[in-house]
Amino acid sequence: MINLLDLDQDELTAFFAQSGEKPFRATQVLQWIHQRGLIDYAAMTNLSKSLRQRLQQETTLQFPQILTTQHAHDGTRKWLLGLQDGNAIEMVFIPEADRGTLCISSQVGCALDCRFCATAQQGFNRNLTLSEIIGQVWLAEHTLRREGVQVCELTQRAVSNVVMMGMGEPLANFNTVVKAMRLIMNDFSYGLSWRRVTVSTAGIVPAIRRLKTECNVSLAVSLHAPFDALRNELVPINRKYPIAELLAACRDYVSDDRRRRITFEYVMLDGINDQPEHARALIKLLRPIPAKVNLIPFNPFPNTIYRRSSQETIDQFRDMLWQAGLVTVTRKTRGDDIDAACGQLAGQVHDKTQRRFKSLLIVIHQE
Repeated sequence: MINLLDLDQDELTAFFAQSGEKPFRATQVLQWIHQRGLIDYAAMTNLSKSLRQRLQQETTLQFPQILTTQHAHDGTRKWLLGLQDGNAIEMVFIPEADRGTLCISSQVGCALDCRFCATAQQGFNRNLTLSEIIGQVWLAEHTLRREGVQVCELTQRAVSNVVMMGMGEPLANFNTVVKAMRLIMNDFSYGLSWRRVTVSTAGIVPAIRRLKTECNVSLAVSLHAPFDALRNELVPINRKYPIAELLAACRDYVSDDRRRRITFEYVMLDGINDQPEHARALIKLLRPIPAKVNLIPFNPFPNTIYRRSSQETIDQFRDMLWQAGLVTVTRKTRGDDIDAACGQLAGQVHDKTQRRFKSLLIVIHQE
């Protein structure tokens, strides 16, 4: 049976056209599923009875399954979601006074092997499907609504912002992630502005350049070091796409709109990348780019060799960047008491190590 969650608007339109249905059936179904949270075909009253019966017979609406829900002391929530093949992924909801941010996954595990990330230590199994990605948004939005979580006034949604910063490297699952982000921004589904949808990448340069032409969303880059030698160690994909090449793609990404900025993520590792010489080098690198820097206090996980920089060191690093004219914030650690903070997501991954780094790069170039 066809899982309708695996079809975007164009594919839904084609699906209905094959049966002689009008194109607007696709938008009607999108609204029922994503805006209203309804998955009972019989209740989709603006569809004909015969169409509802056919949908019941030929299609399904299959979501990831919520296995566990954890609540942090600060209101952050983490879900463990089971997939049909026995793998499991995690997603995180972060409530704030003016927004509700959902951090979703794009892969089962990750092949990029960043040294300070818990997800990378679990290895890599596969890319998520469209239904598994958009299904996370659906589960969060409509679970929160049913529980009476406050809706954002601007978006009229419990989930007002979506960030592709969960498990996996989003741009390594490029085609499916782009479909998911388009659905999130589609006026007939979640209707979020591009400013409220962010994709975070470790630096897959060809995919960044494709993204600019194929999907207008906000971009965050996991930089974490100002020197190639150090970044090679922390973020191994830097060996393929070094800093100069990455930053050239970033400059080009925002070159058409002066209002846009790239967010650069920088995890603060004690004695590794947090010294004044690192700050001075970072300033030199980012001055030519419309940039915002997020300093992320390192969030520990089992068996890691790294430690979090002291608050004094983080503050000094931040002040150096501010004084040089770089907009810089220290990210508030959220959900660390339930391992829901940045870099801590792990899930349950059946690792397929033979498909890691080298094969991943081949896939990227073939797409």
